[in-house]
Amino acid sequence: MPSKFDLDPVVDVFVRVTGGEVGAASSLAPKIGPLGLSPKKNGEDISKETVKDWKGLRVTVKLTVQNRQAKVTVVPSAVALVIKSLSMAKDFSGTVKEILGTCVSVGCTIDGKDPKDLQQEITDGDVKIPLD
Repeated sequence: MPSKFDLDPVVDVFVRVTGGEVGAASSLAPKIGPLGLSPKKNGEDISKETVKDWKGLRVTVKLTVQNRQAKVTVVPSAVALVIKSLSMAKDFSGTVKEILGTCVSVGCTIDGKDPKDLQQEITDGDVKIPLD
């Protein structure tokens, strides 16, 4: 007997969620309800997928739906990636230096200055970073 072809179309649904939290089913229902999916179950699946790496961050999640089954994939924005990577600094000036390092790799300037020069000024104490 030959294998059956899957004739149901693949539908991608994008949803912005807070990582690790089960969102309100009422916000998912208009998007995935017409596809025959349970908003509550898929909200829990999204929470499970985002709790480890994206807890507390707003990320975009792609639900790939076929045959009334949804596959969850996180599609992080640049902002979410930058915020996620800022957890290594001991204090706020270290976080500022990390951002300046990213500016170096991208090739941009800050107020017409080279980011490496600003990093050195922060290290030397010429530029003060406020604590609050």
